[in-house]
Amino acid sequence: MSTEARGHIDYFQEAVKQALYSMCSRGRGGAVVVLNGEIIGRGYNASPGDDPANSMCHTDYRTSVKPKSDRTCCVHAEWRAIINAIRNKKDINGSMIYYASVDEEGNMRRSGQPYCTVCSRLALDTGIKYFLLWQDIGIKLFNTKEYNKISYDFHRFQPAV
Repeated sequence: MSTEARGHIDYFQEAVKQALYSMCSRGRGGAVVVLNGEIIGRGYNASPGDDPANSMCHTDYRTSVKPKSDRTCCVHAEWRAIINAIRNKKDINGSMIYYASVDEEGNMRRSGQPYCTVCSRLALDTGIKYFLLWQDIGIKLFNTKEYNKISYDFHRFQPAV
C-alpha cells in the first residue's frame, strides 16, 4: 500500500472517530480538514452549539420541499470541520476535506454520490481544493469544483418521461 493511500485511510479513520461524537439522530457523520499532511479541522453532525435544546431531529420533513441535504436539524460535520480549520489556521486554501458516516454500531458506511450543495459551496468558497469520500469503488478524490457540480446535478429537475 502506498504512503499516500495509507494517509487517506488514516484521515478517514479520524473522520469516523468524529462521527462517533455525532448527536444527530438522522445521520452520524464526521469530517476532517487536512492541509500539508496535518489535520487542521474536525467536525461531527450535531445540533447548534451541541445543545440538545436546539435539536429538531424529530421534526418530520418527508413531505417538505427542503432539499435532501437540509433535512437534518444539525450543523453538518463538514461545516464544523471547516469552521474549526479556519479558527485554527487563517488560510485553508489548498486543503482537503474527508467525510465519513457511521452506522448504529459505529462502523463506517460507504458514501454515495455527492449531493449536499450547502457543503460543496462552503468548501469551494473557503478554498478547499479536494473533497474525499470512501465509496463502494474505493476512495474517491473530487476536485471541489467537480464536487459542487455533481452535487447540483443530483438535484437537477428531471422531467417525467
